[in-house]
Amino acid sequence: MIQGKNYIVLSKKLSKMSYKNVYGGELQTCSKKTMALTGFTRDGECRNHDDDAGSHHVCIDISSTTGGNFCSVTGQPNWCEEKMPCHEKNGEKCPIKNWCVCEWAFASYIKKAGGCDKIADVVCEATNQKALQHYEASDAPHVKRALECLKEKCNI
Repeated sequence: MIQGKNYIVLSKKLSKMSYKNVYGGELQTCSKKTMALTGFTRDGECRNHDDDAGSHHVCIDISSTTGGNFCSVTGQPNWCEEKMPCHEKNGEKCPIKNWCVCEWAFASYIKKAGGCDKIADVVCEATNQKALQHYEASDAPHVKRALECLKEKCNI
């Protein structure tokens, strides 16, 4: 039986190992120092959670979008240009850069903004493989285009 501090460390390692990126490797952190802290639970990672209806699995550089403001194009309030608590949790606010976006908003952005080339930077090592699985299970044409885009950007 494992107890105490060692148990907590082991539990965190085992929990983290269960999240995979689009390459099948360990899911990496999406947000970094000097960036706003992302993730559905603000842990920096695009993890899957049962209560995350938006499926925030795709890590993109919000500043790399060229088809218009990601928030505006996908019909969301403009959180894209806000400052939020920093990744390093130092009490300061940082700009949003790498962000775990909803996989359905990613698909919508590609459709409404004019194609895959309107998002320059997908952080593949930090994009949850659940996005691929969900996209593959869909028959919707715009979701299939998002799947192809993700595969193209990540060289899959």
